[in-house]
Amino acid sequence: MISNLSPVAVDTKTAPRDFWTRYHAYRRLRHAETRPDDPVKPDELVEIEMKHQGPFEVQYRYEIARDGQMISDFFAATAKPGSPGYESNKQFMWAAASVHPDHRRSGIGRSWIPLTLELMERHGCTTLTVDTHEESGHQFLKWMGADGKSAGAENRLQLASVDWAMLRRWVEDGARLSPVTKLEVYDGHLPEEMWEDYCPQFAAMLNTMPWDQLDHGDIVVTPAHLADWYARLDKQGGSDYTVLTREPDGTISGITDMNYAPYKPQFIEQGFTGVRPDARGRGLGKWLKAAMLLHVRDIYPDLRTVVTGNASSNGPMLAINKKMGFREHRPGDEYQINLEKLKEAGRNK
Repeated sequence: MISNLSPVAVDTKTAPRDFWTRYHAYRRLRHAETRPDDPVKPDELVEIEMKHQGPFEVQYRYEIARDGQMISDFFAATAKPGSPGYESNKQFMWAAASVHPDHRRSGIGRSWIPLTLELMERHGCTTLTVDTHEESGHQFLKWMGADGKSAGAENRLQLASVDWAMLRRWVEDGARLSPVTKLEVYDGHLPEEMWEDYCPQFAAMLNTMPWDQLDHGDIVVTPAHLADWYARLDKQGGSDYTVLTREPDGTISGITDMNYAPYKPQFIEQGFTGVRPDARGRGLGKWLKAAMLLHVRDIYPDLRTVVTGNASSNGPMLAINKKMGFREHRPGDEYQINLEKLKEAGRNK
């Protein structure tokens, strides 16, 4: 029964130690359930991350707990008024919730609906976006009336299976097919003097990603966004790498980036890879990804696995990844539900 359990707001900047004790116990349980073979992020790094107050979003976190044990966790965010990109994103709220496996099927998941409605109405949001990789999540979101809008997966590449000679050929072919294009490699943060030029071009490529049926606003990246991202990465002790191609007129025609966290030395995260539409067909994507992987392998000889995420509809990128040896590891979907349908689900809870 959940009648005596109520959501409690959590301010992570001031939360007492007893909150962190039950939160870490809960997240480790969930990690063992969903990612049993992956390294667990150290408590201190999780706390640093959760205490960071992003300047571009309004964020909310709640918990349901009893007898010193966290039973359910809830997070929601929406664009902050006045932030870059606010006007095209103000109608969206993003949320995530989970329930302790010993307390499922007791109505706790449904109990988050009234709070979600209150937060959406507070900010004038009309569309809720939620993603899931778990069967129970799919079932709950479909019961709620949410529509699956974008399918994708976490894909992984095992370096032991990589055809390194093929990647070296991709690098050679890229330079041959685009002889006036320059490949630039950056270890660590991009130089600040590049940010004004880089950010709008990066955002333009991000906005060419396939969205399937997902309703969305514009992705806006400014030097302030980049500074915030780098500050968060530095607090975590992580490292970032960027490889880009630049045309003779200075235009950035392609970008790929990776992030490395010392607490999981055998893993590296492949972030965004994109090529301008007017520069496609020259093998730039292969050139970028091959050059990056060859580069980070030399820096981190203990690497074993590259982790990335891809939309299932992104055929060109999936084709490159498949040739490299990436395989699907964890499929998932993004769902959306409008305010009126969510209200109906709340009435049916």
